[in-house]
Amino acid sequence: MEEKSPNKKTRWKLAVMIAVIILLATGGIWVWWTYSSRTSSLRDARHIGEVPTPFAYQRIEAQDKSYAAYLRSLPLKPQGCKVQLYTGGYANYQWLSAAVVDMKLLSNYEQCADVTMRIRAEYLYKMGRFKDICFTDVNGQKMQYQGGKDRNAFESYLKRVYGMCNTASLYKETTPRLVREVQPGDVLVYPARNGHQYGHAMLVVDVARTKSGKVAVLCVEGNTPAREMHLLRNVAHPLRNPWFILDDDSSAIHISVFNFAPEELRHY
Repeated sequence: MEEKSPNKKTRWKLAVMIAVIILLATGGIWVWWTYSSRTSSLRDARHIGEVPTPFAYQRIEAQDKSYAAYLRSLPLKPQGCKVQLYTGGYANYQWLSAAVVDMKLLSNYEQCADVTMRIRAEYLYKMGRFKDICFTDVNGQKMQYQGGKDRNAFESYLKRVYGMCNTASLYKETTPRLVREVQPGDVLVYPARNGHQYGHAMLVVDVARTKSGKVAVLCVEGNTPAREMHLLRNVAHPLRNPWFILDDDSSAIHISVFNFAPEELRHY
């Protein structure tokens, strides 16, 4: 029997190696999809402040009782929890979620912009800063909270806000922030625009930096139809997940599947 030539043996070994690599890659994708992509997979973190930072990044300082400290205290549901819809059942695209925030929705109208306002209002309510709880509706009218410590009045107020405010009013009510100066509590928001029938908004809940000044953020969002607020997953860079690195020189801010213009990073 004729022996295989060295070249044929090399090609055969190479073909086997490629087949093994493809098999392992396919298996890895299957495991990720089955056990990770369709459910929250953040390990051990009980709240935002326990989410590990990327290598060489450190969280910025947060003073006691500050908004940044409050955001870091937001509780997370246990590993494996899925994002649920307000009306029941699970939301689509679970693979975009890294963790679920353990905060019950108030209504079926608590969607993306509403979540950013809800969390800000919850902080001010907790601090007893009732006069600071105020949002501007789509008609430019101020919606001032006047219910004091009454929790039922507070939740009823928020439900009215959900019906009268949206991404357009949120955008107008806030001011641009330079990317390099991003802070916890800032919002990323765009109203409806060319190619997008609806706007979108998300909340920056934490910020970390390197000694050289590079900045990373964690973002929480709600969406339509109304669903539990959740920490966004960085699918493109799993080793950084759920942090997103911001580039001050970029023409766009890429968070998950959303792209924001630099001027769409805003603050109150």
